[in-house]
Amino acid sequence: MGKDVIIACDFSSASETFAFLDKFRDEERKPFVKIGMELYYAEGPSIVREIKARGHKIFLDLKLHDIPNTVKKSMAVLSSLDVDMTNLHAAGTIDMMKAALEGLTKADGTRPILIAVTQLTSTSEERMQNELLINASINETIVKYAENTKAAGLDGVVCSPLEAGMVKSACGSEFITVTPGVRFADGEVGDQVRVTTPAKAKEIGSDYIVVGRPITQAADPVAAYRRCVAEFVD
Repeated sequence: MGKDVIIACDFSSASETFAFLDKFRDEERKPFVKIGMELYYAEGPSIVREIKARGHKIFLDLKLHDIPNTVKKSMAVLSSLDVDMTNLHAAGTIDMMKAALEGLTKADGTRPILIAVTQLTSTSEERMQNELLINASINETIVKYAENTKAAGLDGVVCSPLEAGMVKSACGSEFITVTPGVRFADGEVGDQVRVTTPAKAKEIGSDYIVVGRPITQAADPVAAYRRCVAEFVD
């Protein structure tokens, strides 16, 4: 499995999204794109189909978290969109993750990559302990959630790049790590507190990095994307 850069298309409308993606029409490497809650809720399933038709791989980032049966039925609906990756919250328990896997898998046995969110990159250890009443360290919590994810049969987890190495150590090198919280060394951190650079994420062992504002808000998004690819993939 090769490494890849996923662009977070965190836009509020189809018109904004396609104005952005039009900049990449001449790129040999069609960017892998993330469709999150804002865009999916604004435009619905059609936005997924349209972006897929343009030749992009898609990570549908809806972070499902509900009772197992509801998640199973929701994943069965999402499976018809033929995305390449989707996710849920590991906090929903092993049973929920198993149900999601069952719902996502088509009759012929095929399915997208399914990953689980451990802790959001906006969550610090202090917030986790004081607000969520999780008394273990953030690293212990993330590794345990990753182990639960593997036990449920999923492919990997979303974690910050800072935890990718320890997740790999606990769950094996084939267990996928998808890591947001990536910024250029000379860029702004924004609202994420556990961040690193594309080059460092590669060194640590991330399989995919998710990059939003450093590309989408760059003066030259194509150049910023190429920089990410050069630092992380090449």
